[in-house]
Amino acid sequence: MRRFFMVGGRRLSYVDFGGPGRPLLALHGHYSEALVFAPLAAALAPAWRVIALDQRGHGESDRAHSYERDEYVADVAAFHRQLGFGPVAMLGHSLGGVNAYQFAARHPDKVSALIVEDIGAVVDCDWTFTTRLPGVAPSREALAAALGAAAPYFERSLRQSDQGWGFSFEIADTVASQKALNGDHWDDWISVTCPTLLIHGTHSDELTPEHAADMAARRAVGVHRVELSAGHVVHHDAPDHFAAAVTAFLPGSC
Repeated sequence: MRRFFMVGGRRLSYVDFGGPGRPLLALHGHYSEALVFAPLAAALAPAWRVIALDQRGHGESDRAHSYERDEYVADVAAFHRQLGFGPVAMLGHSLGGVNAYQFAARHPDKVSALIVEDIGAVVDCDWTFTTRLPGVAPSREALAAALGAAAPYFERSLRQSDQGWGFSFEIADTVASQKALNGDHWDDWISVTCPTLLIHGTHSDELTPEHAADMAARRAVGVHRVELSAGHVVHHDAPDHFAAAVTAFLPGSC
């Protein structure tokens, strides 16, 4: 079920996949939105109830004037407050992974377990791919064709407007967000105190095995690291193995 709430005059959207299980809050990456977690929600049910946020500028959430780190973390805090839960498990992919571990570091009483998918403690994102994305197309099929091999990763984010078919995010906003995501986030990463699962794809162009190993080694609280045969979007490339890794981690973490 899709729901909305207001933060600072902006509307944020989230999808509650429902069920009787314990809550798992999920944060997507760039180019994506809450509905991307539908397969994971189905795989984790009924033990876990996935609730996923459309982050600022994505999905059905409003655009924002800026996309700085502290603002994303403040949105996550508002999301948690809106739901009214105590400590919860949290999962984040890429952009959402940094948002999740920064929130966990700064609000340790609100996160009982953390799952980070394929993003590092140091981020050096190349946004030139974003600037090369196609503009408005006359049909969904034409837009998918223009995206080529990347089309499956955008499936949930294609939208029709009066001008034609485009994305549920603005390209300029995404570039601004990617620029703000770049940097050294070690202080937040090593400050996380809850049990953490770090999942990374063996074919990822974002997180190297060496950096993932360093992330695990430099944390005082244990980090369980899982490598899966996938690219950067592990939950898409290896959905069954991804869900199995999450399932195996969660029961003993909360």
